Amino acid sequence: MPLKICQLCTVDFTLYHFLRPLMHAMRKEGHEVVGVCADGDLVPLVRDEGFRVETVPLARTINPIRNIRATRALRQLFRDEQFDLVHTHTPVGSLIGRMAAKMARVPRVAYTAHGFYFHEHMPAPRRAAHISLEWLAGRATHTLFTQSEEDAETAGRLGLCKTGDVLAIGNGSDPDIFTPEDPDNARMRIRESLGTPADRVVVLMTGRLVEEKGYRELVTAMRDIDAELWAVGARLESDHASGIADIIASIDRDPDLKSRIRFLGYRQDVPDLMRAADIFTLPSHREGMPRSIIEAMLTGRPVVATDIRGSREEVVDGETGLLVPVRNADALAHGLRSLVAESRLRERMGKAGLERARRLFDEQKVIARQLDHLDLRAA
Repeated sequence: MPLKICQLCTVDFTLYHFLRPLMHAMRKEGHEVVGVCADGDLVPLVRDEGFRVETVPLARTINPIRNIRATRALRQLFRDEQFDLVHTHTPVGSLIGRMAAKMARVPRVAYTAHGFYFHEHMPAPRRAAHISLEWLAGRATHTLFTQSEEDAETAGRLGLCKTGDVLAIGNGSDPDIFTPEDPDNARMRIRESLGTPADRVVVLMTGRLVEEKGYRELVTAMRDIDAELWAVGARLESDHASGIADIIASIDRDPDLKSRIRFLGYRQDVPDLMRAADIFTLPSHREGMPRSIIEAMLTGRPVVATDIRGSREEVVDGETGLLVPVRNADALAHGLRSLVAESRLRERMGKAGLERARRLFDEQKVIARQLDHLDLRAA
């Protein structure tokens, strides 16, 4: 029986970049799928693909006044739309979205935790507060998906879903888009456009320009590494995390770093940039189960990442890449330096990562797990 399904997230960036494949899959099974998020420049692009998108005053903030206003708007929307299933994503959207769904008596609520906001390196009082909020919202949750097995175990142990219906679905990307094959010779084209020599070792980092992504440690590490760094990403208007303006300023004052570190901004050609680089790094302080690492592995690139939840489920230390301690610039430099110096090691780890990613992290497998578990297959 066709259902009316809401896919809810806080901002349009998430809806456009992460939820569209799932929305397409649900629609292909015959269901009506409606996106709900804050208004933004990417909303029309989702609508162009034939989806209705309703905008509400959601924001990535803990401001109680704004969140009360958003909760009321969602409650009214859910009452008007009479959704059969509300599926929430992102911390703020999921917290208030689940509570609004409960108030509107939505018959089924699913929540995908793309990495719980609380994590092992968070101060204990703050961690306890976030766990309490997750537990409270869990009273309005019928199904809880996590991306990492570690988060699934945590959710079960802490009782974060009232029904106990918790499943780790993993994360994935499209192996037909992120692939080592380079028929258009993107590697040389990109390098020529950036003025990077063909034989120069390039380290690639993709991520929002906020400090918790590990940019401070990465820039420090790059001081002693004979390689170029490409940083891809931008700071979102909705970001409340600490920015990196001081880090960028320090680079501008250092002629050597300025000649080797390039901030490329928001790019639509990330697969080509992956193929043009040699090493991928993600020195984040916290993650869920980062898609960027999967994309690098699918492109055949070795990965240097921090030993945190999610990343350590993707990277096999010493086999597909290297894991280093959080906030440790010296360890990060050592890991990157070993790969910069050894092309054969890069090749071996890249091949191992490619095989692992194709086997475990295909986006269609992740989508299929959700459709099956939510019983959304067409009869």
